Formats: sequence, structure tokens, C-alpha cells
Amino acid sequence: MPILNRAAELQDEITTWRRHIHRTPELGFDLYQTAEFVAARLREFGCDEVATGIARTGVVGVIRGRLGDGPAIGLRADMDALPIEETSGAPHASTVPGKMHACGHDGHTAMLLGAAKYLAETRNFAGTVAVIFQPAEEGGGGGREMVRDGIMERFGITRVFGMHNMPGLPVGQFAIRPGAIMAATAEFNVRVRGRGAHAAMPHVGIDPIVAASQIVMAFQTIASRTVDPTDSVVVSVTKFNAGSAYNVIPEQVDLAGTVRSLKAEVAALTEERMRAICEGIGRAAGATVTMDFKPNYPVTVNDPGEAAFAGDVAATVAGEAAIHRAVAPLMGGEDFSYMLQARPGAFIFIGNGDTANLHHPSYDFNDEATPHGVSYWVKLAETALAA
Repeated sequence: MPILNRAAELQDEITTWRRHIHRTPELGFDLYQTAEFVAARLREFGCDEVATGIARTGVVGVIRGRLGDGPAIGLRADMDALPIEETSGAPHASTVPGKMHACGHDGHTAMLLGAAKYLAETRNFAGTVAVIFQPAEEGGGGGREMVRDGIMERFGITRVFGMHNMPGLPVGQFAIRPGAIMAATAEFNVRVRGRGAHAAMPHVGIDPIVAASQIVMAFQTIASRTVDPTDSVVVSVTKFNAGSAYNVIPEQVDLAGTVRSLKAEVAALTEERMRAICEGIGRAAGATVTMDFKPNYPVTVNDPGEAAFAGDVAATVAGEAAIHRAVAPLMGGEDFSYMLQARPGAFIFIGNGDTANLHHPSYDFNDEATPHGVSYWVKLAETALAA
């Protein structure tokens, strides 16, 4: 079936909500205005329960069906923005300097609010829908903190589902895959300490820049010469800080970057090899090398059965030809991974059309995707909780 008529009717109202959130972005766990806006809408819709203050600013709305008892499922949206200066030029552009919704979490929040309004009006299901509005997806681990705060147990959630927009995928299409769909992430810092010297007399010093450069290049051999070619890993050095003068070899170099992988064992192997590289090159150069390695989000893994189910639901909205059931996994991280570790479920992408990419200062969520997302959420809830 096509998108729901009621979802299309709600599009203008949902767009108004979305653009309000877009104009007033907040970061991390400090989502006090956004959380209050979400909670106020859920109360207006007549949700049976609106729980606030979960993981500081998370919100959960509870909607009980009219068709009898049944299990509870969770539908999750993220709410936080990014520390980026917006350049979209949109009339609804951010009014907060240095902050913008560059990943479409404003759209995710608005679509789930639209679905909550529809579900609270119709309640055409047996059981309970918990609509989960999460803080701090962008590096803060808000999904982990909501799980730690007990949302699965508190609301009796047995299955959980998430959705993210995808620029480049046409509006009205969806993409999903069973198994790993987004990568585990980690951050690292490397400090190389040598012995400073005049640039004209390098032989009396220990040049940390040369040693650090060798480390950067050696890190790139991990993917090509250590990890199985059929697996995926990315080691990116994104910071290289050293020196302050043309004619001085500095005492110290600081490197930093990120590691992305689709298997926990590959992440562990990569860390092991990075430490060995640092130790070996440091010893050969006579420098002291230390590395701090901080694992961040785990791999986002779709339950195969739930991924098939989510794809089937999306097909009822968009048609089978518009569902990409074997999309290539992305090397970006996603903290919905923690919810999928706690309960079976699936994470799906929805088309955002020909827009700027995620985390770009000119990005904007495509409001034309809204009725497709609302219809997906509604059909998922009604199908999962059919009487």
C-alpha cells in the first residue's frame, strides 16, 4: 500500500515541528528545550504515560492499543544536534551560533512524533508502543545510558527498531541489511616524545616528526596487510600536531584519529597492531611513544529475522522495488547498537534524496521524506502488534 493518507495530512504540522527543532538545536545530553517540546507534544496526543529525565533528557511516550493485551515494542529517534556552523541558508536555519542539526535528528524526532500522534488517535494494535526519544547520539552514548537506566525493563520492551535518513537514497526508498549495518568506532591518541634540536643539527636530537610520520604510514598497513581482505577496517589519523618554528625540531608530536570496523575481533586485532607499531617504531627511533585507545560505540547488528520483518513492513509502504535489502554496511558509528544488544530489532535507512551529506554544514533534512517515515513507523507498530 502507499503512504497513509493521515500521514500525508499531518505533513505540514510535522514539518512545523521539525523546523522549530532545527532552529533551536541543542547538543549531547543538554536537550532541555527539545525534550520539553517532545514531552509536551506527547501529552497533547494523549499518550498513556510520558516519562522524562531518562538518561538526563531522554523521553519515552507509552501508547497502549485498543485491541487487547500484547507485548511492547520500542521505536527510537535521536534528538541531538552537532557543533557545526550552519551554511544551508534555509529560512529555518539554526539560530544558535556553532550548533546545527547536520545529521537529521530533527527529522527523526519529528517523524516519530507524527507516528505517535497517529498511533494515539487510532490505537489499532494489541499491546504497547513505546516511542523513545534519545539524547546524545553524537558521541555521548545516550543509547547506552537509556539502556542502563532500564528502559527495556521499565516499559517491557521485547523488540526495538530505529531509523536514520540517508542522503543519496531517493525519497520514498528504504535500505536495510541483516547483520552488521554500521561500524564499531574507537578513538586513539598517540604521543611521540623525542629530543629537540636545531633543524640544522638533527643528529644531536631525536626527531619525533619522522617517527610519528612512520607511525601514520604504518597504521595504513593494518587494513592492507593484517586484516583479512574480506573484512573491513578503517584507521584514520585526523590530527597531527607538532612544532612552532621553521628551524626547531620539536620535543613532541601528538596524533589522534579514529578506527572503524564491522567485527569486534577485528577491532581488537587493530588495537593490538597499533600498539605494536607504536612500540616498534618508537624503539627504533629512540623515541618514547604512548597510545591511549578508547573504544566507543559497538557494531550495530540487525537481527536477521527482524531485518527481514522491517524490510517487509517498508515494502507495504513503498513497494518491494523501493526496498534495498542488502545495502552495504556503513563505516559510521551509531549508538542504537546498545539497544540492539539489549533487545532484538533492526535499524533501517530512509531516503533523504539529493541533499548534502550528513555532518555537512549545508545539510538539511528533506521534509518530503516525512510521510514515508511516519507510514513506516505506523505500519511497523500495527504489524508487530497485530491482534
